[in-house]
Amino acid sequence: MKILVINSGSSSIKFQLIEMPGKDVICSGMVERIGLKNSKIYFNSDKSEIKENHNISSHEIGLEKISKLILNKENGVLKDASDIFAVAHRVVHGGSTFSNTTLVDQSVKDIIKELFELAPLHNPANLKGIEVSEKVFPQAKQIAVFDTAFHQTIPEVAYRYAIPNKFFIENKIRVYGFHGTSHKYVSEKAIEYLQKKNSKIISIHLGNGCSITAIENGKSIEHSLGSSTMNGLIMGTRSGDIDHSVIFYLVNSLGYTLEEVNNLLQKESGMLGLTGYSDLREIESEAEQGNRVCQLALEMNAYRIKKYIGSYATIMNGLDAIIFTAGIGENSSIIRDLVCTDLEFIGIQLDSERNRLRSKEIREINETSSKVKILVIPTNEELEIAKQAYELVNQ
Repeated sequence: MKILVINSGSSSIKFQLIEMPGKDVICSGMVERIGLKNSKIYFNSDKSEIKENHNISSHEIGLEKISKLILNKENGVLKDASDIFAVAHRVVHGGSTFSNTTLVDQSVKDIIKELFELAPLHNPANLKGIEVSEKVFPQAKQIAVFDTAFHQTIPEVAYRYAIPNKFFIENKIRVYGFHGTSHKYVSEKAIEYLQKKNSKIISIHLGNGCSITAIENGKSIEHSLGSSTMNGLIMGTRSGDIDHSVIFYLVNSLGYTLEEVNNLLQKESGMLGLTGYSDLREIESEAEQGNRVCQLALEMNAYRIKKYIGSYATIMNGLDAIIFTAGIGENSSIIRDLVCTDLEFIGIQLDSERNRLRSKEIREINETSSKVKILVIPTNEELEIAKQAYELVNQ
């Protein structure tokens, strides 16, 4: 059974065509820097390896280019779109309606659209991926896998906000949590690696979007993102945690509209707002050359993560391992070093030499004497999505 997995992020699209249940990857690739200059598209299969620069202004254009590469007569991997049994989509926000993987119909699409306000950088891209796939692969089943599902185990004491009860009861305003597919995948890998089912793990997902999750005995019990994808850690263009009064000051004293404030906090803040760059590779390069603004931004980024590590270790009353994953978590030795420095009191001791090494496999980067394992685990949201989609259609 061939399942095409579409993972539409805020500025990228990752895809894999996977033969299930064998988990064999037929082709994979990525479109990155969507909406920015010098967009890139990558396509890899046994037949070819393609890297191209394009002007990809929208997710729709990116998805159309992906489909053309898959079906290309010379370098493609499929002769006909009907060869794909299902297209499985990562959908960021499922609200209180979806706690499981589901087949897509019009009602599902309508609810995903209703949730645009809570995930404005992601749900529109996710829905666009579904709509384009319906046109390109009309015979395939369309399946939605929700990032919020893994966090349904967060207890009420953690997912409720201290606002009048009616907003929870009537409007379902609560913590939902995100990046669940990634956190689920890497935490299961960590539990297998540690050979310890009764474990206390902190999973740190660092990409353009960032989040951190406390996972006890395989279940999410606390998470940094909330009702939407704006709060918590400092991200590529999102501010993360901020004093609510700043919003009122921007509106009442500085004359910003609510729409302008929303755009400011979602698209113009975070590392971009601090440095002028949203790509951490550029920020690290500038910092190494002595750019104090970029150095401070990196320190702030790590400082915020450390605050959450301390908080979550306290909530779980212990810690067996921390996980670094996703693009920045897996590749930035600088961020990992800044985060793990001066955490010996909770048993975290980084091995600087091991930290600088690169690998596509799970690896330890802690000192042998460290009480807490520091693991770098490459996430594979696409494989996890394919797995959940396959299980759904074979129930």
